[in-house]
Amino acid sequence: MTTGFSSTSCRFADYFVICGLDTDSGLEPDELSALCQYIEATKFRDGARGKLAKADEGENFEQSPLRRTFKSKVLAHYPDNVEWNPFDQDAVGMLCMPKGLAFRTQVDSREPQFHSFIITREDGSRTYGFALTFFEEVTSKQICSAMQTLYHMHNAEQYDILHTPTSPKGPEDLHRYHSQPRPVLHAAPSISRLQRFNSYDISRDTLYVSKCICLITPMAFPQACRKVLQQLHQAVACPQPPPLPLESYIYNILYEVPLPPSGRSLKFSGVYGPVVCQRPSTFELPLFDFAISEMFNLLGVENVLQLFTCALLEMQILLYSQHYQRLMSVAESITALMFPFQWQHVYVPILPASLLHFLDAPVPYLMGLHSNGQDDRTKLELPQELEVKEDPSSYKDPRLQCDEEELKMHNSNIHIREVFANRFTQMFADYEVFVIQPSQDKESWFTNRDQMQNFDKASFLSDQPEPYLPFLSRFLETQMFASFIDSKILCHDDEDKEHTLRVFDARVDKIRMLNVRTPTLRTSMYQRCTNIEESEKAIEMRVTKIDHTALHPHLLDMKIGQGRHEQGFFPRLQSDVLSTGPTSNKWAKRSAPAQWRRRDRQKQHAEHLYLDNDQREKYIQEARNLGTTIRQPKLSNLSPSVIAQTNWKFVEGLLKECRNKTKRMLVEKMGREAVELGHGEVSITGVEENTLIASLCDLLERIWSHGLQVKQGKSALWSHLLHYLESKEKKTATPGGLGPPGCIHDTERRKSDGGGSAMPPLKVSLIQDMRHIQNIGEIKTDVGKARAWVRLSMEKKLLSRHLKQLLSDHELTKKLYKRYAFLRCDDEKEQFLYHLLSFNAVDYFCFTNVFTTIMIPYHVVAVPSKKLGGSMFTANPWVCVSGELAETGVLQVPRNMLEITFECQNLGKLTTVQMGHDNTGLYAKWLVECVMVRNEITGHTYKFPCGRWLGKGVDDGSLERILVGELMTPTTENDERMCRTPPMQQSPGMMRRFVTISPNSKPKLNTGQIQEGVGEAINGIVKHFHKPEKERGSLTLLLCGEFGLVWALEQVFQHGFKSPRLFKNVFIWDFLEKSQMYFESAEQREAAPDENWQTRVRTFCRFMRAINSTSRNIGKDGKFQMLVCLGARDHLLHYWIALLADCPITGQMYEDTALLKDRSLVNSLIRVLQTLQDFNITLEASLVKGVGI
Repeated sequence: MTTGFSSTSCRFADYFVICGLDTDSGLEPDELSALCQYIEATKFRDGARGKLAKADEGENFEQSPLRRTFKSKVLAHYPDNVEWNPFDQDAVGMLCMPKGLAFRTQVDSREPQFHSFIITREDGSRTYGFALTFFEEVTSKQICSAMQTLYHMHNAEQYDILHTPTSPKGPEDLHRYHSQPRPVLHAAPSISRLQRFNSYDISRDTLYVSKCICLITPMAFPQACRKVLQQLHQAVACPQPPPLPLESYIYNILYEVPLPPSGRSLKFSGVYGPVVCQRPSTFELPLFDFAISEMFNLLGVENVLQLFTCALLEMQILLYSQHYQRLMSVAESITALMFPFQWQHVYVPILPASLLHFLDAPVPYLMGLHSNGQDDRTKLELPQELEVKEDPSSYKDPRLQCDEEELKMHNSNIHIREVFANRFTQMFADYEVFVIQPSQDKESWFTNRDQMQNFDKASFLSDQPEPYLPFLSRFLETQMFASFIDSKILCHDDEDKEHTLRVFDARVDKIRMLNVRTPTLRTSMYQRCTNIEESEKAIEMRVTKIDHTALHPHLLDMKIGQGRHEQGFFPRLQSDVLSTGPTSNKWAKRSAPAQWRRRDRQKQHAEHLYLDNDQREKYIQEARNLGTTIRQPKLSNLSPSVIAQTNWKFVEGLLKECRNKTKRMLVEKMGREAVELGHGEVSITGVEENTLIASLCDLLERIWSHGLQVKQGKSALWSHLLHYLESKEKKTATPGGLGPPGCIHDTERRKSDGGGSAMPPLKVSLIQDMRHIQNIGEIKTDVGKARAWVRLSMEKKLLSRHLKQLLSDHELTKKLYKRYAFLRCDDEKEQFLYHLLSFNAVDYFCFTNVFTTIMIPYHVVAVPSKKLGGSMFTANPWVCVSGELAETGVLQVPRNMLEITFECQNLGKLTTVQMGHDNTGLYAKWLVECVMVRNEITGHTYKFPCGRWLGKGVDDGSLERILVGELMTPTTENDERMCRTPPMQQSPGMMRRFVTISPNSKPKLNTGQIQEGVGEAINGIVKHFHKPEKERGSLTLLLCGEFGLVWALEQVFQHGFKSPRLFKNVFIWDFLEKSQMYFESAEQREAAPDENWQTRVRTFCRFMRAINSTSRNIGKDGKFQMLVCLGARDHLLHYWIALLADCPITGQMYEDTALLKDRSLVNSLIRVLQTLQDFNITLEASLVKGVGI
């Protein structure tokens, strides 16, 4: 990408360079380059770990002399030096001919090759080079004789190798060498090999050597430079001399052709035809003149996207090609598509062979390596995704001043670049509000830059669609993003901004102005690019109407006899005429001619006026049609009636948008159910919840910004909240203040079903929620804090209530807002709050799911049985709380209090609680009714029912149980009085209609009820996997919760179980253990029916042994639960049911009427369980902890 060029240069080209063979110094082997090439070839041939051959095999002399590497030199460069771009002879020499000199004979291909390269200076600025390499006949007899001598030496070496058998290297080889017959030498193969190597004969062959002509330029115009160099070479190859000596054309390009100004085109003369180049204006994407389509043709769409992702995440990237120009073209194309970001690390598109050790650098890099031609991948088929569009007509615009192919390339480039730029613009449309402006001066900021945060990453990510988060969370940590934000912080106005930042900000402003319906800002769906047509027209205008024509080449003041033409040989140029430019060139010290600058200003002014009128008309029309605008209209110089009318329309538009947005969010949250009820269309669902909430935050900011007296900070909502906090603190500081600020007293505390006495309800407090947000260190900006507060309020179902309380301070509202402000229009404000109240109908986890790394306090209460209160309980209890995001580890609970408050990283939605005790003391038996866990920030309370004993010698002997919980529905007394709609509940299952189960009772169900229970449990799991991922509930609840799969199979195994003897409990696990013993008995192994049966038996016994050998004291019912979960995960339950139904132990322990003895019912059960095979069941870690299967 053409950034970082020297602004002091105003010439099209700074240097003209000639590289090639220095006949005075003769042939100098480039041994370092050759060694690196050999190592490279060996690595690619044998793999990265392939053993290198002997050291002497890496020598340059191992190859045939025509394939060896010889040093090239810079033969001449004009002028000697320019102050703004000092000539770097070593770098230019290496990059013009990266592999050194090449020799050919008349039988080899000698087509000229064009390539470009970059030289990056220490200050980060770049110079571009464009080189054309061709072959000239070697006229020096000394060089030809030297080549002949090298071939004689080479042939002799090869003859010796062919006639010398391999010598033994070690004791083993020595033994093998003596034990085998000696090889017989045949003359025929050696002679044929020598003939193949002997490809140069001084008497028969013509020797050619490579030569390179090169232009060094401050900006990248590869198409124009290619034409200039090709025409110069054509003049040399042509039998007829060119119209003027070559010095005239080179002098013209060095001293008389200027750089085209921004937004202008330039035409100048080559040897045989005109050359046109054009430069984008300051409103367009930066200059880029390489063909991006070539990259897609070479790599394919999928590979380009992978490469682009790697570049954005700053990985080490090595490009590999047989063609230097392809390396440069792909590297430049990838970096150009990054706009507005720029690659910040090592960037060497063409790595000379002598610098191969650079690849070991432990930093991100983007480098290009030339291949040796043995692994050529140039013949790639185009992927189906990339359509090649043929031009339907051969019509050529007669006004075109450039080649039609060149215009196609420009149009193709701008199409692709605009699409990529548009994606970044959409993705980062709101980035500016999350930039953290430094409070200290610039020098202090520079000094402490490494310790400073410059972007509110947590808040920015909270607004993004979920599919973007894995990429964006890594991209925000890259150097290119940090540098982009730094440049934003350092510029205070448009004049200070770099070109890329200015263009990007202008596009962001345009999107925010034109996209009235803001949810489109962050949607994960592709947003159509609207800039392509405008950019295409700008290019066509420049190439059809040339803005400037440079001076034509002319005869120079040369001595007679200079500049003589000799076909096939590039002449030795006359340095006296090329080393200095004209002394009277007025524009040489300026950036552009004065008349150009005047025309620039006039044209830009006209464009500015034209665009402003056009956009203004568009905005007014949209405002009339939609009744909504992003920004409020200016009210200066308008009559009171017009002001009232305008604001009424604006307020009405905001209210309408609020109504539409709340409906859209509810429909999205309810999913397919809402569509079936007729509240929406299938086509409008599928938008990310994050996106919709971010758009609601945008709407709230616009409402709170309307009619502000004075704007303070970037977030009007957070500013209002801070003023409210300040006013409440002042009131409580006075003696007449009542109670803690912002708290609603006991009559309006939250209460949860069944949790009344076990856990005191949280106070509903607007200010407390603000303080929670202020204590989150990850959120750095006011906008981020406002959005986090909105998310927390929505999750707590308090958004409407909090905002109503905020606006109830009428004095504060009057102080902050003008009379016409939305927040002072009482009717509209009430409707607005009413619409927000509808969010209470659904459950949002928009705070918990987004801020996953913050620390959250949790309160845990273990509720003992009311009948046996556990007052004599002597052991030390513990709990371990697990959620979708993390697990706490073991937490000790005080025995006398049975509750604990702790702080840990966000656990997400809670799923299970593992609880137990250490079995110490005289009375280590404990009957637990349930465990309650509350998130102290969101107020979510989870109930984990138990109803079982924990202790040795009681119940199933378990010292530890895994409890599965459900979120309790929060209500307030006020809400119950205001709203008669029953709270949202799950549809009652079939089992609830025919039996109510208490924790301690063992109900007797008939086979029909049991089958129905299993069917419902399996059906719940099937439905779970058929829902969209964001609508799925807890799979653990479906497996282990009330009426889940474990409970249903428990009923199957308990049906017809023979009554146990007096005072002895028999559990399902006892039956399973006896069956395991039977299966493992020697007699049974002899009577095995078939191999499949044996495999299933072995699997069942392996699972039983693993569960029995676990160190956890989970009891027999806990072991049964673990077996069912593992069987469901590995799709083995239906096999195990079949095994157990045929087992003789079943006949001993079950009555004849048992379900397991009814073959038809067992087959039906197996068929139902087989449906689980279609789903990939992932178990929570707490369910299978301690079992290594």
